[in-house]
Amino acid sequence: MENHKIAVGLDIGTTKIVAMIGRENEYGKLEVLGIGKAKSLGVKRGVVNNITQTIQSIQQAIDEAQSVSGQKIENVVVGIAGQHIRSLHHSDYITREKSDEVINEDDIENLVSQVHKLGMLPGEEIIHVLPQEFKVDSQPDIKEPIGMYGGRLEANFHVVVGQIASIRNIGRCVKSAGLNLSDITLEPLASASAVLSQEEKEAGVALIDIGGGTTDLAIFKDGIIRHTAVIPFGGNVITEDIKEGCSIIEKQAELLKIKFGSAWPGENKETEIVSIPGLRGREPKEITLKNLSKIIHARVQEIIEHVYLEIKNYGHETQKGKLIAGIVLTGGGAQLKHLRQLVEY
Repeated sequence: MENHKIAVGLDIGTTKIVAMIGRENEYGKLEVLGIGKAKSLGVKRGVVNNITQTIQSIQQAIDEAQSVSGQKIENVVVGIAGQHIRSLHHSDYITREKSDEVINEDDIENLVSQVHKLGMLPGEEIIHVLPQEFKVDSQPDIKEPIGMYGGRLEANFHVVVGQIASIRNIGRCVKSAGLNLSDITLEPLASASAVLSQEEKEAGVALIDIGGGTTDLAIFKDGIIRHTAVIPFGGNVITEDIKEGCSIIEKQAELLKIKFGSAWPGENKETEIVSIPGLRGREPKEITLKNLSKIIHARVQEIIEHVYLEIKNYGHETQKGKLIAGIVLTGGGAQLKHLRQLVEY
Protein backbone atom coordinates (compact mmCIF):
# COMPACT_ATOMS: atom_id res chain seq x y z
CA MET A 1 0.00 0.00 0.00
CA GLU A 2 1.30 3.45 -0.89
CA ASN A 3 2.22 5.28 2.25
CA HIS A 4 2.30 8.82 0.93
CA LYS A 5 -1.50 9.00 1.02
CA ILE A 6 -1.58 8.27 4.77
CA ALA A 7 -2.33 11.13 7.18
CA VAL A 8 -2.27 11.00 10.96
CA GLY A 9 -3.89 13.50 13.28
CA LEU A 10 -2.94 13.63 16.94
CA ASP A 11 -5.14 15.55 19.34
CA ILE A 12 -3.43 16.17 22.67
CA GLY A 13 -6.43 17.11 24.75
CA THR A 14 -7.02 17.70 28.44
CA THR A 15 -9.25 14.65 28.97
CA LYS A 16 -8.04 12.33 26.24
CA ILE A 17 -5.36 11.94 23.61
CA VAL A 18 -6.63 10.66 20.28
CA ALA A 19 -4.69 9.47 17.23
CA MET A 20 -6.51 8.98 13.97
CA ILE A 21 -5.12 7.44 10.79
CA GLY A 22 -6.71 8.28 7.47
CA ARG A 23 -6.01 7.59 3.84
CA GLU A 24 -7.16 9.41 0.75
CA ASN A 25 -9.38 7.10 -1.28
CA GLU A 26 -9.91 7.19 -5.05
CA TYR A 27 -12.63 9.84 -4.68
CA GLY A 28 -10.26 12.23 -2.92
CA LYS A 29 -12.10 11.75 0.38
CA LEU A 30 -10.41 10.76 3.60
CA GLU A 31 -11.18 7.28 4.80
CA VAL A 32 -10.48 6.53 8.47
CA LEU A 33 -8.34 3.41 8.92
CA GLY A 34 -7.93 3.40 12.67
CA ILE A 35 -8.45 5.39 15.86
CA GLY A 36 -6.57 5.12 19.14
CA LYS A 37 -7.54 6.77 22.44
CA ALA A 38 -5.79 7.15 25.75
CA LYS A 39 -6.66 8.96 28.97
CA SER A 40 -4.75 12.22 29.13
CA LEU A 41 -3.09 12.75 32.50
CA GLY A 42 -0.35 15.28 31.82
CA VAL A 43 -2.39 18.06 30.21
CA LYS A 44 -4.24 20.87 31.97
CA ARG A 45 -6.34 23.46 30.16
CA GLY A 46 -4.85 22.35 26.87
CA VAL A 47 -1.25 22.86 28.06
CA VAL A 48 1.21 20.04 28.80
CA ASN A 49 2.19 20.09 32.48
CA ASN A 50 3.62 16.59 32.84
CA ILE A 51 5.91 15.51 30.01
CA THR A 52 6.37 11.87 31.07
CA GLN A 53 2.67 11.13 31.43
CA THR A 54 1.85 12.87 28.15
CA ILE A 55 4.48 10.81 26.29
CA GLN A 56 2.98 7.59 27.71
CA SER A 57 -0.54 8.60 26.70
CA ILE A 58 0.60 9.52 23.18
CA GLN A 59 2.34 6.15 22.79
CA GLN A 60 -0.75 4.33 24.04
CA ALA A 61 -3.04 6.13 21.57
CA ILE A 62 -0.61 5.64 18.69
CA ASP A 63 -0.13 1.91 19.48
CA GLU A 64 -3.87 1.36 19.52
CA ALA A 65 -4.33 3.22 16.20
CA GLN A 66 -1.47 1.21 14.68
CA SER A 67 -2.86 -2.15 15.75
CA VAL A 68 -6.39 -1.28 14.58
CA SER A 69 -5.23 -0.08 11.16
CA GLY A 70 -2.18 -2.29 10.63
CA GLN A 71 -0.28 0.86 9.60
CA LYS A 72 3.04 2.04 10.96
CA ILE A 73 2.85 5.66 12.14
CA GLU A 74 5.85 7.94 11.70
CA ASN A 75 4.62 11.47 10.98
CA VAL A 76 1.82 13.22 12.81
CA VAL A 77 0.02 16.55 12.60
CA VAL A 78 -0.77 17.85 16.07
CA GLY A 79 -3.64 20.09 17.09
CA ILE A 80 -2.80 22.88 19.49
CA ALA A 81 -5.14 24.79 21.79
CA GLY A 82 -4.50 25.94 25.34
CA GLN A 83 -5.03 29.11 27.28
CA HIS A 84 -1.89 30.73 25.86
CA ILE A 85 -3.31 31.14 22.35
CA ARG A 86 -4.31 34.59 21.15
CA SER A 87 -5.12 36.04 17.76
CA LEU A 88 -4.62 39.46 16.21
CA HIS A 89 -5.27 41.30 12.98
CA HIS A 90 -2.51 42.76 10.90
CA SER A 91 -2.25 44.24 7.42
CA ASP A 92 0.88 44.24 5.31
CA TYR A 93 1.94 44.85 1.72
CA ILE A 94 4.71 44.15 -0.75
CA THR A 95 5.74 46.16 -3.78
CA ARG A 96 6.35 43.88 -6.73
CA GLU A 97 9.41 44.42 -8.89
CA LYS A 98 7.87 42.87 -12.01
CA SER A 99 4.50 44.57 -12.22
CA ASP A 100 4.19 43.58 -15.88
CA GLU A 101 3.84 39.92 -14.83
CA VAL A 102 0.73 38.53 -13.13
CA ILE A 103 0.65 37.87 -9.39
CA ASN A 104 1.58 34.26 -8.60
CA GLU A 105 1.89 32.07 -5.51
CA ASP A 106 5.44 33.27 -4.84
CA ASP A 107 4.16 36.79 -4.32
CA ILE A 108 1.65 35.61 -1.76
CA GLU A 109 4.32 33.52 -0.04
CA ASN A 110 6.60 36.57 0.13
CA LEU A 111 3.81 38.56 1.73
CA VAL A 112 3.00 35.79 4.23
CA SER A 113 6.65 35.28 5.18
CA GLN A 114 6.93 39.03 5.76
CA VAL A 115 4.10 38.77 8.32
CA HIS A 116 5.89 35.81 9.94
CA LYS A 117 8.73 38.23 10.81
CA LEU A 118 6.42 40.41 12.91
CA GLY A 119 7.80 41.26 16.34
CA MET A 120 5.89 39.35 19.03
CA LEU A 121 5.89 39.64 22.80
CA PRO A 122 8.85 37.87 24.45
CA GLY A 123 8.24 34.11 24.59
CA GLU A 124 5.62 34.07 21.86
CA GLU A 125 5.69 32.81 18.32
CA ILE A 126 3.38 32.86 15.33
CA ILE A 127 1.52 29.60 14.62
CA HIS A 128 -0.65 30.61 11.64
CA VAL A 129 -0.75 33.54 9.24
CA LEU A 130 -4.13 33.40 7.48
CA PRO A 131 -4.77 35.92 4.68
CA GLN A 132 -8.30 37.35 4.66
CA GLU A 133 -8.86 39.79 1.81
CA PHE A 134 -6.32 41.16 -0.61
CA LYS A 135 -6.01 44.57 -2.18
CA VAL A 136 -4.24 44.95 -5.51
CA ASP A 137 -2.98 48.48 -6.21
CA SER A 138 -6.10 50.22 -4.92
CA GLN A 139 -8.77 47.67 -5.74
CA PRO A 140 -10.10 46.29 -2.41
CA ASP A 141 -11.92 43.07 -1.37
CA ILE A 142 -10.14 40.63 -3.65
CA LYS A 143 -10.40 37.01 -2.51
CA GLU A 144 -8.02 35.49 -5.06
CA PRO A 145 -5.30 37.80 -6.41
CA ILE A 146 -3.41 35.09 -8.33
CA GLY A 147 -3.44 35.84 -12.05
CA MET A 148 -4.07 39.59 -11.68
CA TYR A 149 -1.76 42.43 -12.69
CA GLY A 150 -0.61 44.91 -10.07
CA GLY A 151 2.42 46.56 -8.49
CA ARG A 152 1.35 46.67 -4.88
CA LEU A 153 -0.13 43.61 -3.19
CA GLU A 154 -1.71 44.18 0.18
CA ALA A 155 -3.66 41.93 2.53
CA ASN A 156 -5.38 41.74 5.90
CA PHE A 157 -4.20 38.83 8.00
CA HIS A 158 -5.57 36.86 10.90
CA VAL A 159 -2.48 35.96 12.92
CA VAL A 160 -2.58 33.21 15.57
CA VAL A 161 0.06 33.43 18.28
CA GLY A 162 1.09 30.98 21.00
CA GLN A 163 3.72 30.54 23.69
CA ILE A 164 7.02 29.12 22.45
CA ALA A 165 7.52 27.01 25.59
CA SER A 166 4.10 25.34 25.33
CA ILE A 167 4.59 24.60 21.64
CA ARG A 168 8.07 23.20 22.31
CA ASN A 169 6.75 20.98 25.09
CA ILE A 170 4.23 19.46 22.70
CA GLY A 171 7.01 18.94 20.14
CA ARG A 172 9.16 17.28 22.75
CA CYS A 173 6.39 14.88 23.82
CA VAL A 174 5.75 13.89 20.21
CA LYS A 175 9.47 13.34 19.51
CA SER A 176 9.99 11.35 22.70
CA ALA A 177 7.07 9.12 21.72
CA GLY A 178 9.14 8.19 18.65
CA LEU A 179 7.25 10.32 16.12
CA ASN A 180 7.99 13.16 13.72
CA LEU A 181 5.98 16.34 14.12
CA SER A 182 5.14 17.27 10.55
CA ASP A 183 2.85 20.20 11.34
CA ILE A 184 0.97 22.05 14.05
CA THR A 185 -2.54 23.29 13.49
CA LEU A 186 -4.87 25.33 15.65
CA GLU A 187 -7.59 23.11 17.19
CA PRO A 188 -10.56 25.35 16.31
CA LEU A 189 -9.43 25.37 12.67
CA ALA A 190 -9.17 21.59 12.63
CA SER A 191 -12.64 21.25 14.19
CA ALA A 192 -13.99 23.71 11.64
CA SER A 193 -12.63 21.70 8.70
CA ALA A 194 -14.33 18.65 10.18
CA VAL A 195 -17.79 19.94 11.01
CA LEU A 196 -18.56 23.08 9.00
CA SER A 197 -19.81 23.19 5.43
CA GLN A 198 -18.65 25.78 2.90
CA GLU A 199 -22.16 27.31 2.90
CA GLU A 200 -22.02 27.85 6.66
CA LYS A 201 -18.61 29.51 6.39
CA GLU A 202 -19.93 31.80 3.66
CA ALA A 203 -23.11 32.74 5.52
CA GLY A 204 -21.32 33.44 8.79
CA VAL A 205 -21.04 30.92 11.62
CA ALA A 206 -19.52 30.60 15.07
CA LEU A 207 -18.10 27.18 15.91
CA ILE A 208 -17.95 26.43 19.64
CA ASP A 209 -15.85 23.39 20.54
CA ILE A 210 -16.30 22.53 24.23
CA GLY A 211 -13.43 20.27 25.28
CA GLY A 212 -12.34 19.02 28.67
CA GLY A 213 -9.95 21.84 29.52
CA THR A 214 -10.73 24.57 27.02
CA THR A 215 -13.56 25.90 24.90
CA ASP A 216 -12.38 26.87 21.42
CA LEU A 217 -14.11 29.35 19.19
CA ALA A 218 -13.73 29.96 15.47
CA ILE A 219 -15.82 32.48 13.57
CA PHE A 220 -16.15 32.38 9.79
CA LYS A 221 -17.78 34.88 7.44
CA ASP A 222 -17.68 35.08 3.63
CA GLY A 223 -15.74 31.82 3.66
CA ILE A 224 -12.86 33.33 5.63
CA ILE A 225 -11.76 32.79 9.24
CA ARG A 226 -12.46 36.06 11.06
CA HIS A 227 -11.83 35.36 14.71
CA THR A 228 -10.38 32.61 16.89
CA ALA A 229 -10.20 32.33 20.66
CA VAL A 230 -9.38 29.74 23.29
CA ILE A 231 -11.28 30.10 26.57
CA PRO A 232 -9.61 28.27 29.49
CA PHE A 233 -12.78 26.55 30.74
CA GLY A 234 -14.29 23.28 29.60
CA GLY A 235 -16.11 20.19 30.81
CA ASN A 236 -13.59 19.60 33.60
CA VAL A 237 -14.54 22.72 35.55
CA ILE A 238 -18.14 21.49 35.55
CA THR A 239 -16.99 18.15 37.03
CA GLU A 240 -14.80 20.05 39.57
CA ASP A 241 -17.81 22.08 40.71
CA ILE A 242 -20.01 18.98 41.09
CA LYS A 243 -17.24 17.36 43.11
CA GLU A 244 -16.97 20.39 45.42
CA GLY A 245 -20.69 21.14 45.57
CA CYS A 246 -21.76 17.58 46.38
CA SER A 247 -18.63 16.55 48.37
CA ILE A 248 -17.97 13.46 46.26
CA ILE A 249 -14.91 12.11 44.46
CA GLU A 250 -14.09 13.14 40.90
CA LYS A 251 -14.96 9.79 39.33
CA GLN A 252 -18.47 9.95 40.79
CA ALA A 253 -18.85 13.60 39.77
CA GLU A 254 -17.94 12.77 36.18
CA LEU A 255 -20.42 9.87 36.10
CA LEU A 256 -23.18 12.02 37.58
CA LYS A 257 -22.55 14.70 34.98
CA ILE A 258 -22.68 12.26 32.08
CA LYS A 259 -25.64 10.18 33.28
CA PHE A 260 -27.92 12.68 35.01
CA GLY A 261 -26.46 16.09 34.21
CA SER A 262 -28.51 18.79 32.55
CA ALA A 263 -27.72 22.42 31.75
CA TRP A 264 -31.30 23.46 32.45
CA PRO A 265 -32.45 23.25 36.11
CA GLY A 266 -36.12 23.99 35.37
CA GLU A 267 -37.05 20.48 34.32
CA ASN A 268 -35.99 18.50 37.41
CA LYS A 269 -38.46 18.07 40.24
CA GLU A 270 -37.31 18.42 43.86
CA THR A 271 -38.19 14.75 44.41
CA GLU A 272 -35.73 13.30 41.90
CA ILE A 273 -32.86 11.95 43.96
CA VAL A 274 -29.80 9.90 43.08
CA SER A 275 -27.93 7.92 45.71
CA ILE A 276 -24.15 7.61 45.62
CA PRO A 277 -22.39 4.81 47.50
CA GLY A 278 -20.17 6.08 50.32
CA LEU A 279 -16.44 5.40 50.46
CA ARG A 280 -15.40 2.18 52.24
CA GLY A 281 -18.62 1.39 54.07
CA ARG A 282 -19.61 4.97 54.83
CA GLU A 283 -23.22 6.10 54.47
CA PRO A 284 -24.38 6.66 50.88
CA LYS A 285 -24.93 10.27 49.78
CA GLU A 286 -28.21 11.50 48.40
CA ILE A 287 -28.13 14.25 45.80
CA THR A 288 -31.15 15.89 44.21
CA LEU A 289 -31.01 16.20 40.45
CA LYS A 290 -32.26 19.77 40.79
CA ASN A 291 -29.16 20.72 42.77
CA LEU A 292 -26.96 18.89 40.29
CA SER A 293 -28.38 20.78 37.35
CA LYS A 294 -28.15 24.09 39.24
CA ILE A 295 -24.41 23.55 39.70
CA ILE A 296 -23.95 22.60 36.05
CA HIS A 297 -26.13 25.47 34.85
CA ALA A 298 -24.06 28.07 36.70
CA ARG A 299 -20.80 26.86 35.19
CA VAL A 300 -22.08 26.36 31.67
CA GLN A 301 -23.58 29.83 31.74
CA GLU A 302 -20.18 31.23 32.65
CA ILE A 303 -18.55 29.44 29.70
CA ILE A 304 -21.26 30.65 27.30
CA GLU A 305 -20.91 34.22 28.54
CA HIS A 306 -17.19 34.13 27.79
CA VAL A 307 -17.90 32.81 24.31
CA TYR A 308 -20.60 35.40 23.72
CA LEU A 309 -18.20 38.17 24.69
CA GLU A 310 -15.77 36.93 22.04
CA ILE A 311 -18.53 36.78 19.41
CA LYS A 312 -19.48 40.33 20.37
CA ASN A 313 -15.86 41.48 20.10
CA TYR A 314 -15.75 40.05 16.61
CA GLY A 315 -18.67 42.34 15.77
CA HIS A 316 -21.62 40.06 14.98
CA GLU A 317 -24.02 42.95 15.54
CA THR A 318 -22.77 44.88 12.52
CA GLN A 319 -24.48 44.46 9.16
CA LYS A 320 -21.24 43.13 7.64
CA GLY A 321 -20.48 40.70 10.44
CA LYS A 322 -23.89 39.03 10.75
CA LEU A 323 -23.70 35.30 11.49
CA ILE A 324 -26.56 34.00 9.36
CA ALA A 325 -25.78 30.33 10.03
CA GLY A 326 -25.69 31.01 13.79
CA ILE A 327 -23.79 28.67 16.10
CA VAL A 328 -22.48 25.12 15.68
CA LEU A 329 -21.65 23.19 18.86
CA THR A 330 -19.11 20.38 18.95
CA GLY A 331 -16.69 18.67 21.34
CA GLY A 332 -17.25 16.30 24.25
CA GLY A 333 -18.72 19.00 26.48
CA ALA A 334 -21.41 19.68 23.89
CA GLN A 335 -23.09 16.35 24.70
CA LEU A 336 -24.57 17.81 27.88
CA LYS A 337 -28.36 17.51 27.99
CA HIS A 338 -30.28 20.73 27.17
CA LEU A 339 -27.10 22.61 26.36
CA ARG A 340 -28.58 23.62 23.05
CA GLN A 341 -31.58 25.31 24.65
CA LEU A 342 -29.30 27.20 27.04
CA VAL A 343 -27.01 28.41 24.27
CA GLU A 344 -30.01 29.50 22.19
CA TYR A 345 -31.46 31.29 25.20
